[in-house]
Amino acid sequence: MMKITFPHMGTSWIGFKTLLEGIGQEVVLPPPPTKHTLDLGTKYAPEFACLPFKVLLGTYLEAVELGADTIVSSGGVGPCRAGYYTKLQQRILQEQLGYDIRVITFEPLRRNWIGTYRILRDLVKVSFREFLGLVWLTWQKLLALDALERESYRIRPLEIETGTTSRLLTNAFADIDNADSVKEVKAATTANLETMRNIAVDPERKPLRVGIIGEIYVVLEPFVNLDVVETLGHMGVYVDKSIFLTDWTIENTVLDAFRVEGEMNIKDAARPYLPELVGGHGQNSIGETILYAKRGFDGVVQLAPFTCIPEIVAKSIIPKVSKDYNLPVLTLMLDEQTGKAGTSTRLEAFVDLLAMRRERLRGESA
Repeated sequence: MMKITFPHMGTSWIGFKTLLEGIGQEVVLPPPPTKHTLDLGTKYAPEFACLPFKVLLGTYLEAVELGADTIVSSGGVGPCRAGYYTKLQQRILQEQLGYDIRVITFEPLRRNWIGTYRILRDLVKVSFREFLGLVWLTWQKLLALDALERESYRIRPLEIETGTTSRLLTNAFADIDNADSVKEVKAATTANLETMRNIAVDPERKPLRVGIIGEIYVVLEPFVNLDVVETLGHMGVYVDKSIFLTDWTIENTVLDAFRVEGEMNIKDAARPYLPELVGGHGQNSIGETILYAKRGFDGVVQLAPFTCIPEIVAKSIIPKVSKDYNLPVLTLMLDEQTGKAGTSTRLEAFVDLLAMRRERLRGESA
């Protein structure tokens, strides 16, 4: 039996834990990233590496110290360095630091059906029928986690007692983690959604609406983005993330495996400004900004790891998009030097700008 760890990215660890334990493997949970995690990864990462690389490397080092002997992660294709991350991290762990660690990389399915089958044959210790049931249970948990998170975004800017939504959301995540069947997952989801909807709120508030775009890891992992979603929510802002794990999974596994082109509305929107794939979520960041403008959002926050080429390309184009669609965009370039206090100050200033802009637009239309 392997002792497996994996990237810590938002709440995805709940699903990965369910699946890996269910197929007969021992899981070494990756610790939630902290400053120590980042410092550890930065110490051994190449200078050019982006923030996700450093945090993930630090996470793996912490997990190895907890007993992990195998890392499971994903690869990638196209003009983004993320596709090479696991190879470079493996070399650092094995050759530079001397750890006896195995790294298993799931490459995009449509280009690696045979490789994926071989990995699963090695990992799965249960029957095919049991495996399918575990995949379905895992998927239901991921859907539940995303549904609960989306609901928290709606309620948090309206709550009367700041922090209530976040506390209930933490409890809800624990309930989903502890659920052992699809029936229990659905029951826990229904109960927790009802509890959230009973939070005392001020229905007279009219929250600003802000979209979050950017590279997937920094969008989904609160430690890396310095809790930007929760911070904005506590400022009375309704936040909409452009990326959720379930959406990304459908796009990059199911649709990609069968060569079905997904996210066409996003790509079509981006095409006049960025017609080519630049890797990562660069093209998406342009398209999503335009779609947020068309949906009447008040502003957009771009979360970009420092040195991330796709997001740098998007950042260079966004001012033109912002001007054409009259939509303010704040870009936060994140690295190990970025502080939460400074980021909160920038967000406060951005929210004040959006509030004044809303009042001005109302005055002009009166």
